[in-house]
Amino acid sequence: QWTGGRGAAISEPINTRRKPATMPAAPARPLPAYRLSVAPMMDWTDSNCRIFHRLLSRQTLLYTEMVTSAALVRGGARHLLAFQPEEQPLALQLGGSDPAELAQAARMGADEGYGEINLNVGCPSDRVQSGCFGAVLMRQPALVGDCVGAMAAACQAEITVKCRIGVDDQEPAEVLPEFLATMRAAGVRRVIVHARKAWLQGLSPKENREIPPLDYPLVLAMKHAFPDLTICLNGGVETLDAAEALLAQGLDGVMIGRAAYHRPAEVLAGADRRIFGAHTPDADPVDVAQAMRPHIAAHLARGGRLIGVVRHMLGLFAGQPGARQWRRMLSEAAPGGGLEDYDRALAQMARSLAA
Repeated sequence: QWTGGRGAAISEPINTRRKPATMPAAPARPLPAYRLSVAPMMDWTDSNCRIFHRLLSRQTLLYTEMVTSAALVRGGARHLLAFQPEEQPLALQLGGSDPAELAQAARMGADEGYGEINLNVGCPSDRVQSGCFGAVLMRQPALVGDCVGAMAAACQAEITVKCRIGVDDQEPAEVLPEFLATMRAAGVRRVIVHARKAWLQGLSPKENREIPPLDYPLVLAMKHAFPDLTICLNGGVETLDAAEALLAQGLDGVMIGRAAYHRPAEVLAGADRRIFGAHTPDADPVDVAQAMRPHIAAHLARGGRLIGVVRHMLGLFAGQPGARQWRRMLSEAAPGGGLEDYDRALAQMARSLAA
């Protein structure tokens, strides 16, 4: 018999064959929000849109519209950074090519509460090119490295990059590995790759989203070549089925753009369950429309117009009976309408679904 501290006695010998006590299982780590994200889209993914999308999926990562560093630093447009807490998880996308200016803009974004700040190296529009940022920066990976390095040094937010696989006559299989290696050396750990080239002359931004062929195998090859980088794919993904298939092939995340905007319920309502493994029912579109009502009322009370919110909701019932009438009623009421017009459209939609 051995007496330990405070006189506690142990009167039996130690049994070395005894099974160790069962330890409680560690809680499963939540899957990262970047597994599925909605792409930053100019004139579309504003705060009203993001609040709507958040009601469909609690876990999908959302992005702001692109905000230029010049607008923030030189234009004093800090209001462009405003968001509501319920929009999180939310990332800020910046456009620019001046490292010092981007560093200051990133600091402003982090101060406003953004945990991720993304640099746009993929937009092919003429306006963006004239400012020497967006996809044209694929030609200057060293400059992009300087930019993201300065941004990371200026704030605690995670700095990410959204890029193309190349531009114009560049050979993507040569350009993209060099670009990713430069980003890694600059401290970037997550890159979203739009799996198409951008043609800076001769194609419109819309055509640049459709005409250059997709090269998913190249993006998948980059994940194998850079296993320490988190690589997400963007471009041409229309459904959750397609997103799941890409994730199953080893990609870290998938970003969906216009499909999530035009068919939001189809793309986002089941995302928490299918992509993130949540044990919650899929969001119901009618419930989402009802939940938007207080936000619409507050928007109108601040002097906003109905169209500022409902234009993002026209596709909520896409593919459902009555969807066309929903779009028509909201579109006709939106220019000068009020909450009563929204309520009429929703009541009619509910009747169509119940019929």
